Amino acid sequence: MQNNWNIENSLDQYLISRWGAPYFSINEHGNLTCDPTGRHEFFIDLKELVDNLCRRGIQPPLLIRFNDLLGSRVRTLFESFDKSIRAYDYKNSYRPILPIKVNQQRHVIEELVKQGRAYNLGLEAGSKPELLIAMALLEDTDSLLLCNGYKDAEYIETALDAQRLGLKPFLILDRFAELQQIIQIAKAREISPHIGIRAKLSTRGKGRWEESSGDRSKFGLTSREIVEAVKVLEQAGMLDCLELIHFHIGSQITAIRSIKNAAREAAHLYCNLRRMGCENLSYVDIGGGLAIDYDGSRSDFHSSMNYSVQEYADDIVATLQEICDEDGMPHPGILSESGRALVAHHAVLIFNVLGVNKVNRSSACNPNQPAEHEHSILHTMWEAYECAQKKRFQEAFNDIQAAKEESVTLFSHGVIDLETKAKADDLYWSICQHIHQALKQESYVPEDLKDLGKKLSDTYYCNFSLFQSMPDSWAVDHLFPIAPIHRLNEEPTREAVLADLTCDSDGKIDHFIDLQDVKSTLRLHAPDGKPYYLGAFLVGAYQEILGDLHNLFGDTNAVHVSLRPDGTYLLEHLVQGDTVSEVLSYVEYDRLDLLKRIRNKTENAVREQGLTFEESAKLIRRYEEGLSGYTYLEDID
Repeated sequence: MQNNWNIENSLDQYLISRWGAPYFSINEHGNLTCDPTGRHEFFIDLKELVDNLCRRGIQPPLLIRFNDLLGSRVRTLFESFDKSIRAYDYKNSYRPILPIKVNQQRHVIEELVKQGRAYNLGLEAGSKPELLIAMALLEDTDSLLLCNGYKDAEYIETALDAQRLGLKPFLILDRFAELQQIIQIAKAREISPHIGIRAKLSTRGKGRWEESSGDRSKFGLTSREIVEAVKVLEQAGMLDCLELIHFHIGSQITAIRSIKNAAREAAHLYCNLRRMGCENLSYVDIGGGLAIDYDGSRSDFHSSMNYSVQEYADDIVATLQEICDEDGMPHPGILSESGRALVAHHAVLIFNVLGVNKVNRSSACNPNQPAEHEHSILHTMWEAYECAQKKRFQEAFNDIQAAKEESVTLFSHGVIDLETKAKADDLYWSICQHIHQALKQESYVPEDLKDLGKKLSDTYYCNFSLFQSMPDSWAVDHLFPIAPIHRLNEEPTREAVLADLTCDSDGKIDHFIDLQDVKSTLRLHAPDGKPYYLGAFLVGAYQEILGDLHNLFGDTNAVHVSLRPDGTYLLEHLVQGDTVSEVLSYVEYDRLDLLKRIRNKTENAVREQGLTFEESAKLIRRYEEGLSGYTYLEDID
């Protein structure tokens, strides 16, 4: 540890002040903290929290959900739009909508419904199961229930049941074919439904999910279909039921220009429909897409956004107001389904490092010169090292690459023995390390040598499953900020990639956030014999429900943390992670049947004197404990 390393260095190293503001920072102890309200009033020390959870027997990996942070996100979104509405003298209001698909966990939905009641938070359902959740949990009759997705008769009837319960469900046409069925069922049940239309805008989103918008998008009505839908509703005497126009141009929209263009197109669509006689049309639902700045770069990179929440609200409000005023139309109520922006920040995945594998175990930049009698391949490598000392780095690297390949060939043909091959490997990695360190002082780095850091990086083996807890990192190369939650007052001296517990070669993280592009390694602290914890942040959107059971690693322990009025925290809910038995039951294994088979095997072993009675009892007990235990590694100190 260098004496001049401080907390500010760590804030910069891991970009915490950028992606983490205003919720995450570092305290004087070098521990990462969470300020769940974002008001700089109360701070929760993550390392202290994890230590206390471990003392309670709640083992990592674990997901920590900060309930008050959910409330802060709803408040931030609402207040941004409210500020814009007042600034532009907009003659209507804004309502936030949570799409249930973003995080279906019961405690999360319940908490958001509770925290969002003051802001008329509504829910969006994209399937019958989600609709049933919304009907049960949405208690405020002033809140809206948006019904999207593919609809059959049962879905439509269920939505109309919600209306009879006093809720206000909107059946939003995602396909033109749904319209006649909605009309028929509503008339048969003598209910005047609330109907919306999802428009297939020409405007395309910007970012990884831009294909979900445009003319070939999966859902939405074309301009011709919207005109036809108005005619069908008019002929059925139900034109007054059309109350909402909706669009969605993709998730994680990175560029504000796409949002402005979509809002402009939707505003003209709203005004045209009003002129066509849709006088009850009173809401514009701008869908999802409000991005999260995962990497802190504040750019239009796919893991960032080149705008703020306030700029987003300003542009939506200003665009709708300008076009409606030009056309002499009333300002519509504004809805947004900003699920990612509401829930991403609140969840942090904490996992411990189990072990470290170093490519070059000696880590020596200054290798020992081979003895005169040793094989010529070692002397060739030594000559490359002397070349590197003269700052002829590219030449030296080319030479050791060729020598390394030659050593493999020589060993394969039995020319050199294993010990010589090992010395050649040591020389190769030591010279690479020397070149890498020397290049840090150079203004120019040859293209071939830019990946030396990744080649030389350590592998930190971590107690989690990438496929279960961060599936987007594997599936779509999504970047999540990752940082140690302690030792942040020490200089991190190791370059690392992260490997999970699965036996899949894809079970690793070797892409990390950076202001310029993407880093192939993460700087971490050298092992000191004590538990070392890392946190993956902003994982509250989509990750849990998309996670799979690769290698039969199940859900992690999840803890819901709330603030008390005095600033101390309360563990409000503990959701136990999957046991081995539970995970095995998902793939049709029965606990009792497995135990029966093991008992039979131990009895046979006892009869054949392979086990004593006492040993067989211990074996069965360990097997039973294994079935009852966590799917992840436990009690690692």
